[in-house]
Amino acid sequence: MAQYHEPVEDLDQDDRDIVRALMSLKEEVEAVNWYQQRASATDDAELEEVLAHNRDEEIEHAVMAVEWLRRNMPAWEEELNTYLFTEEPIAQIEELEETEEESDEEEESGDLGIGNLQ
Repeated sequence: MAQYHEPVEDLDQDDRDIVRALMSLKEEVEAVNWYQQRASATDDAELEEVLAHNRDEEIEHAVMAVEWLRRNMPAWEEELNTYLFTEEPIAQIEELEETEEESDEEEESGDLGIGNLQ
């Protein structure tokens, strides 16, 4: 199958389930894109409403797949906790988090970051 890059027999059941979830997420996001474009392009208000409803259903499905991945692949939880529901500029969050960790380490060590005063 095209969805596997490694021989499927080399993957255990958990790995295959992860592939299933990732492929489903990919398909749901693709469907969101299609419905968004169609809703945006139509001049028929009722059709736009139907298509927007369908788009939102696909978003629900995508989020459910993300939640399954969060529960089954620890890296998803770590990254979701870093980026979701924040107010900082998205592309700067990782840098801000690293700076905060360095500051916390300095506080714990008693080092104020000003060097030796003697």
